[in-house]
Amino acid sequence: MNDLLRKDAETIIRKAIDAVTPAYAVEKALKRRAFPGKVYLVAAGKAAWKMAEAAARSMGDTLTAGVVVTKYGHAEHPLPKITCYEGGHPVPDEQGVKGTQAALELTRDLQRSDTVLFLLSGGGSALFEKPLIPLTELQSITDQMLAAGCDIVEINTVRKRLSGVKGGKFAAWCAPAHVISIVLSDVLGDPLDMIASGPTVPDRSTCEQALEVICRYHIQISPQAEDCLRKETPKALPDAEAQIIGSVRQLARAAADASQALGYTPVLLTDQLCCEAKDAGSFLGSILKTHANQGQKTAFLAGGETVVHVSGNGLGGRNQEMALAAAQGIAGIQNAAVICVGSDGTDGPTDAAGGYVDGDTLAALAEKGLSYASMMENHDAYHALEAVGGLIKTGPTGTNVNDIAVGLIGA
Repeated sequence: MNDLLRKDAETIIRKAIDAVTPAYAVEKALKRRAFPGKVYLVAAGKAAWKMAEAAARSMGDTLTAGVVVTKYGHAEHPLPKITCYEGGHPVPDEQGVKGTQAALELTRDLQRSDTVLFLLSGGGSALFEKPLIPLTELQSITDQMLAAGCDIVEINTVRKRLSGVKGGKFAAWCAPAHVISIVLSDVLGDPLDMIASGPTVPDRSTCEQALEVICRYHIQISPQAEDCLRKETPKALPDAEAQIIGSVRQLARAAADASQALGYTPVLLTDQLCCEAKDAGSFLGSILKTHANQGQKTAFLAGGETVVHVSGNGLGGRNQEMALAAAQGIAGIQNAAVICVGSDGTDGPTDAAGGYVDGDTLAALAEKGLSYASMMENHDAYHALEAVGGLIKTGPTGTNVNDIAVGLIGA
């Protein structure tokens, strides 16, 4: 394994993620804002606790009370005036529903002079949930869509209509109070109505689109769920406003800056990556193979969110699979490496944030008696990378703005 390239790769990832942590961005967004009445804070998503901590610090006595709903292990310690709940992601569970109900109780019967400060980040679709169908069926539908390879827009188009808080419904619940949403985007292109299924913004998707997703991917649903999909969501919310404070574009720019600081020439391939993880990894590996002998330190950057159509019984995540897929293209090339990481510090149902591979990875797998082709076919990137020391583990980062992949060509 190329220790120097790995050190550089991990440094680039760390600095990029540090640049999109929510504390500074939340405080900047709240600076000079005046709140005439009572202020109730609701935060949902994988970055909810970090965002709420920054808001509580910034607002002090101005804050009346608050509720945070975040992923298990993401609430670091109690916050003043704020009750924290942890729930399941990417599939909703009872604890997330319990936290959402607490947020609804907090915001019941508000006055026109009151303000709801809604702090939203990726993962909110699973964590901020009041199901309109039995939770077990919602879990099944979510599982089916994930396994079928639905993208985040398709998944959220369906989930909005199966929920009592998504698709603008939470803002409607808070009326006549004013709702201010501060958002970390994890959806390519930053469509506000799709980020965490848009609980506080007008919904631009339609019932027809939701039903088309169900048909296209052959998702099994009950008549009750189908009835929900045929009911339209709010299309206007005059007392709600929203501001995006972080996205994958900023993550990719920060990775470019960090690469340049280490002497690499950064090349941004895209900040809209949205294909199969294995295809993205194979393509990135091919790019490195083309440029490996040009004698220039180069960092090829790709931000976005890939998908995996799950088959077999392996363990992994989209970033681990993308990294492992790149290994074949750079096999034997001593000055090439690829690192792929989720900005939130989690990748699929694993304890890893992503994976790292270089020119030695395939040979190391063979020495362990592992078949690269079999591991890829079984979508078992976690165990493949674990065997060769290629897992990247950061722990929860407190932010969530999609994924970043870096392909390095060393000197």
